[in-house]
Amino acid sequence: MRSVLVAERIFHIYPATMIETLLQKYTAGNPELYRTLKGHSAAVRDLALSIATRHNLQIDTEFVNEAAMLHDIGIVMCDAPGISCFGTEPYLRHGIEGARILRAEGLPRHARVAERHTGAGITAQEIAEGEMPLPVADYLPETLEEKLICFADKFYSKSRDLRGVKPIEKIRMQMQAHGAGSGERFAALEALFGNPFE
Repeated sequence: MRSVLVAERIFHIYPATMIETLLQKYTAGNPELYRTLKGHSAAVRDLALSIATRHNLQIDTEFVNEAAMLHDIGIVMCDAPGISCFGTEPYLRHGIEGARILRAEGLPRHARVAERHTGAGITAQEIAEGEMPLPVADYLPETLEEKLICFADKFYSKSRDLRGVKPIEKIRMQMQAHGAGSGERFAALEALFGNPFE
């Protein structure tokens, strides 16, 4: 509980003006999407900061706060009506669409988090072999901050209770279902950060 309280205190140190402006800008006219995007992102942010506190990670806390809140902004461009997204892009592209938005907003470092958080990262080989609707490139989290947000994101869904925690066993199975590489990458993240709910 202490780490969650610390995470909340850290969040209050850094005003959310820029975050709030961008979330409102890209969800304008769609309050349900705004609620989903902000609620999911806040859960991911709180968990990421809690993990960082628990393990005394040397991270850029302000950046993690911001990037976690913006990592899924690309869903606004996607066709996923179940979560109030009425765009035209396949949902798998939400990371690179978010990166495009964030680069256009002058946030290239935040853009890297957006494009590298899907699954446990995606390789160029997986994209080519799976004929995924993505430019063929490696989208793998590299920095500690990128890995932390990618990992924390796996514990929360956008299609049900936004604060309901997905069991780590279920996440492992989901990652493995996407291929051995995905399963191995998630295992590496778990080895780095542990089970945050134990």
